[in-house]
Amino acid sequence: MKILVLNCGSSSLKYQLLDMDTEKVLCKGYFEKIGHYDSFVTHKVNGEKYRYDVIARDHSDAIKFVLKQFTDPKYPVISSLDEIDGIGHRVVHGGEQFAEAVIIDDKVKQGIENAVKFAPLHNPAHLQGIKACEKNLPGKPNVAVFDTAFHQTMEKEKYLYPIPYEYYEKYGIRKYGFHGTSHKYVSHRIAELLNKPLEDLKIINCHIGQGASLCAIQGGKSVDTTMGLTPLGGVAMGTRSGDLDPSVVTYLMEKENMNPSQMEFILNKRSGLLALSGISEDNRDVERAIAQGDERAISSLKEYDFIIAQYIAKMAVSMNGVDVITFTAGVGEKGPISRAGICSHLTFMGVILDEEKNKEARNKEEEISSIDSKVKVWVVPTNEELMIARDTAELLKK
Repeated sequence: MKILVLNCGSSSLKYQLLDMDTEKVLCKGYFEKIGHYDSFVTHKVNGEKYRYDVIARDHSDAIKFVLKQFTDPKYPVISSLDEIDGIGHRVVHGGEQFAEAVIIDDKVKQGIENAVKFAPLHNPAHLQGIKACEKNLPGKPNVAVFDTAFHQTMEKEKYLYPIPYEYYEKYGIRKYGFHGTSHKYVSHRIAELLNKPLEDLKIINCHIGQGASLCAIQGGKSVDTTMGLTPLGGVAMGTRSGDLDPSVVTYLMEKENMNPSQMEFILNKRSGLLALSGISEDNRDVERAIAQGDERAISSLKEYDFIIAQYIAKMAVSMNGVDVITFTAGVGEKGPISRAGICSHLTFMGVILDEEKNKEARNKEEEISSIDSKVKVWVVPTNEELMIARDTAELLKK
């Protein structure tokens, strides 16, 4: 079975074609600046990288061009598009309607449309990608895999906000959580690495990149997570504030005469590590400044790491304990300095890192806790595309 996985952004398209018999990636690529005159795609196959400057007016144009590459005689991946058995679409927000992956029909598309209010930058692009596939691959089943679905197992007391209940009833305001596909993949993978049943483990997965969220996973199910109604909540991120006193928002709006859109821009694009450091949203830039003795950089990374440690402790409370902490995504996989900083606040939980293993662990599966650590700590690179392909294949087999 061959599955095409698509992740459509507002002006971008990430794709992978996988052979699910071996779970091998046959080819993958990234289409950028869709809708602009200078759009281009980077296509990778057989270890080679090819760049094409292609004017793609919309996602349909982009997908049409990508599909042609699959059968190009220069680097043939498949002999015919008929070999594609289905398409798995990453969809950021499914609201309360979707608790698992679903085959897309008109009702599902309407559900994705209904959740646009919670993900206005993401869901419209996902719908464009779905419609483009229906046009360019007619008759092929499309499957929606939702970032929020994994967290639908949370109990009500974990996802309701302490505001008037009528706002939940009228507008669906509650914690939804995100990065669900990543959290699901890592939880399954760490169970394999530990050779233990997933059902017996209490896992805290730390997906730390430009966007960041933590998830408490007990018995293979999400019982709590840090992101909320939108991907802005929870821990501080690259440019996002994470949680803060709500009155900060209303106070600044009044003092600076800002409207909601301007305030959202500040919280999403000008906050987080960028605001704390005054240097960059990229940990690597901040770490370089730290090496040069920049006091603000030093302070900013300390606060960033401390906030994440606080939320790890909160996730442990949600499960009344923890067996293993996993780090994944950009910073989680490549950031030994932040991993060490975060774990330095968790010694009261019995967390002890092996300094050498932590320094060496970059982009590979590796245990980084010491032998005498009461809680195991691992680096586990995420693979959201593979998880989407697995969910898609499993659904189509049924």
